[in-house]
Parts: sequence; C-alpha cells; structure tokens
Amino acid sequence: MNILELIKKRYTAKTYNSVKEIPLDKIEDLKEILRLTPSSINIQPWKFTFVQNQEIKAKLASVSMHNEEKINQAKLLVIFSVVDDFDAFQKVVDHEFSNTSRNWYNQIKASMPENDLKIWLSKQVYIALGVGLTASIALGLDSTAMEGIESDKYMDILNMSAYKPLFAMAIGYGSEDDFNRIEITPKSRRLQENVIETI
Repeated sequence: MNILELIKKRYTAKTYNSVKEIPLDKIEDLKEILRLTPSSINIQPWKFTFVQNQEIKAKLASVSMHNEEKINQAKLLVIFSVVDDFDAFQKVVDHEFSNTSRNWYNQIKASMPENDLKIWLSKQVYIALGVGLTASIALGLDSTAMEGIESDKYMDILNMSAYKPLFAMAIGYGSEDDFNRIEITPKSRRLQENVIETI
C-alpha cells in the first residue's frame, strides 16, 4: 500500500482492542523510526518513553484528562518529551553531536531568549509526532495523539527531570465497534483547493 492510501486509511482511534497484543518487532521498528525523525539542525531535543507496563500506564491514564479510557485499553503508550534542563542537554550536545550541529545550537542558544528556545525545541518534537502517527498506520497499527495530559504529573510518575512530556500517543488495534473507524465515520478534511496553493 502506498503512502497516500495509508493516510487515507488512517483514523484517530477512540476505543481499542484491549486483548490483541502488538508484535514486538513492530514496537522495535517504531522505536527506530522515531529515533530517525528529522529535526532542525539535527538537534533531536527529545525523549520517547515507551510504556507497556499496565500499572504505570494506569497511573498515567489517571492524569490524562479525557484520554484515560483510551490509554488503559491501548497496549502501548508513547510519551513525547522535550528537553527541559538546558545544562543537562548541553552535555548531550557537547558529547553526542557533530561540530556543525553543536556550533549551530550554541549560536542559537546564545542569541535567543530561553522561552523562545523552548518553543523552537518543542516544535521539533511535533515533527516526531507526525512521523509516529504515519509510522503507526504503516505498521498496521492504530493510534491516538493526545495533548490532554497533565505534564507535571507525568514527570513525577516517570521520574523525569531533564525532559518534560508534551503529549502522548496511544497505540494498538482499534476496536471493531469504534465509531471513528473510516468505514463508520468517513474522513473529513477541507477541500484541497482551499488548503493548497500552487504558484
């Protein structure tokens, strides 16, 4: 199936099959796909936390606003976090990045207010979410992107300090009676001529 057909097929799962397990190889593929996500100047200011442990997932679900049921049903929850401790991240930049990326980042950091820097880095994580959503359907999995999480409580549950969760993605197999399946609720998008301009 080509990429266009996959995107046409993809939908946001509202309920999940809580029994059907995700094959391990698909989870490992998704980890590698997210690791390979592009970012501006290759800065990679993220951490992807894969949660399959039911007890931890339930704790996260309880601080996920209207997403609690989806998280409890889905077999996998991926948390997308952005760097929040710039001193800790500087060590990553200094030890793991190429000279070019390191120099670019240091110049940007020196010239940009911290709040603007945080916004710029957060935008990079949204790129990874798009990659993750597309990768999920390519792997034959259903997914739900969720900004509705209590970030500070996620940090406490996951014992995070250097990174701050921005959003999460539930992944699994949508239930057969999910009202949001394409065959039940057709995909609704604006007309191409209203959102695409060709010059």
